[in-house]
Amino acid sequence: MSNSSDYQDLDRTSIYTLVSTIDHDVEHGEDILMLGYGLVLMAPLFAPISPPHILLPAMALCFVVSVCWARFNFYKIQKYVTPLQRQLPGYQLDKFKPIADVLATHPAYTLSDGFNPLKNLLRTGKSFLGSLMINPFWMPIFYMLGLQFAEEKHLQLLNRAVIQVEQQLKI
Repeated sequence: MSNSSDYQDLDRTSIYTLVSTIDHDVEHGEDILMLGYGLVLMAPLFAPISPPHILLPAMALCFVVSVCWARFNFYKIQKYVTPLQRQLPGYQLDKFKPIADVLATHPAYTLSDGFNPLKNLLRTGKSFLGSLMINPFWMPIFYMLGLQFAEEKHLQLLNRAVIQVEQQLKI
């Protein structure tokens, strides 16, 4: 992730540097989510060693950590970009608008709303049906996987906005 000094130096640089720094941070957020997927995919390596009552909660915990880490990465991007976009001249602000719109509207819900199964009945229902097909103990894993997908959508929207701005700027 970019240091806060990377963003602090941007007040003297151009929109090109700002967009490339955001792009780097979005890639970092995607890497965080991929780490969560990778750790869960490594779970079969530990299956002969650890019993399911330890392994299954550990898999759900991997998703929880990666979702929280990716969300805090997204918030960090918002925190550093919001004051800098106010300093942009009008002609650059128009080019930066797709990124600003995504950062202003997303994430649409907080993590506490995302972790509450009563506020996400559709995700809860899908997780329940999936767990019935495999094993009822898999419901928390499927629920956290749904949260992982939601965080990935947020980062994909921001990535598309960054690509759109880069195409406008011909970076």
